[in-house]
Amino acid sequence: MPEQQDISLSILKKRWLKFKTMKRGYYSFVLLVILYVLSWFLPVLINNRALVLSYEGDLYFPVASGYYAGTDFGQDVPGEAIYRQLEATWEAEDSDNWVIMPLYPYSPYEDITVTGNKMYDPPSGTHWLGTDNTGRDVFARLCYGFNISISFALVLTILNYIIGVIIGGSMGYFGGKFDLFFQRIIEIWSSLPMLFVIIIISSIIRPSFFLLIFIYTIVNWIGMTYLMRAEFYREKSKDYVAAALSMGQTSFKVMFKHILPNAMVPIITFFPFAVVGGISALVSLDYLGFGMPPPTPSWGQMLDVGLQNITKAWMVFAPISALFSTLIMVVFIGEAVREAFDPKVYSRLR
Repeated sequence: MPEQQDISLSILKKRWLKFKTMKRGYYSFVLLVILYVLSWFLPVLINNRALVLSYEGDLYFPVASGYYAGTDFGQDVPGEAIYRQLEATWEAEDSDNWVIMPLYPYSPYEDITVTGNKMYDPPSGTHWLGTDNTGRDVFARLCYGFNISISFALVLTILNYIIGVIIGGSMGYFGGKFDLFFQRIIEIWSSLPMLFVIIIISSIIRPSFFLLIFIYTIVNWIGMTYLMRAEFYREKSKDYVAAALSMGQTSFKVMFKHILPNAMVPIITFFPFAVVGGISALVSLDYLGFGMPPPTPSWGQMLDVGLQNITKAWMVFAPISALFSTLIMVVFIGEAVREAFDPKVYSRLR
C-alpha cells in the first residue's frame, strides 16, 4: 500500500511538472488566481467610500461601517457623504481633518446623481476607462464584474460536478434497471428549453445570483453525468474493484474511495472548459436582460449598453477585452491541464 501511494504521488508530481512546462497555461493560471484573489478585496481597493476618516478628533471607517450622511462631516450635500470632495476640501483648507481613500476612489454603483460624475466621460486620468450612459465608472464595474463572473462559473461548475459525479457514478456502478431508469429521466430532463425557463422565471421572480445558479444547475449536470457513467462502467470491471468487494468494502467506499480517484482525469481536464461555459452563460443572460438585476456590475450588461452607444468606443472595447482575455486564459489553462493529465504520457505501468 505505501508503495502504491508513492507511485501515485510521483505521478501527480510529474503531472504538475508537465503542467508548469506549458508556459502559457501555467502563467495564465497564476495570473488568473492572483486577479481572482484580489477581486475579493475590491471594496478596499476600488470604492467611493473612505477607508479611514478623521473628523474633529474622531475616527470613522466608512468602507466597513457603511452609510454616513454628508451632514455628519459638515458637508452640504444631499444623501451620503462624497468622500472625494471632503478630501479635496480639507486639503485645500489645510484642515486637521483627513481622509484616506482607496487606490481607485470610484464605486461601480455611483452615477450622475453624485456630484462630479458625468455621462459618457471619455477615458482619462480620473476615470481610466471612462463612464457609461448613467455616469458610472466603467473600470470599477469591469473589476467587480470579473469577480461575479468567475464566482458564478466556479459555483455552477462545482455544483454540476457534485451532482454529475454522484448520479453518473451510480449509473455506471450499479447499471441494470437503475441505469435505464435514470437514462430515461435524463432524456426527458435534457429536452427542457432552458432559455424559456429562465425567461418565464425572470418575469415572475426577480433574478439573483443564487437563483440563476439554481436554474442553470437544473440541467447543466447532465454532461458530467454521461462522462462519469462511462468512467465508472469501465473501472468497475477492474481487478482492484473485485478485490475491494471481496474484502467486505461497501459500495459507497468502492465508488468514492477506489473508483473515483481513478476516474478523475475527465473531471479535471473538463473543469476549465466548464468554467468557460459558466462565464459565457452569465454574460449571455445579462446581455439579453434576464441575468443579474441592475445595477449589479456585469459584463453582459456593460456590453449591451456599449452596443447601444456604439460611437463611445471605450464602452464596447472594455467589456469585450475583459471577456476575451479571461476566456482565453481559462482555455490556455484547460489546454495545459489536458496535456498534463493525458494518460498516454504518464502510465502507472511506466
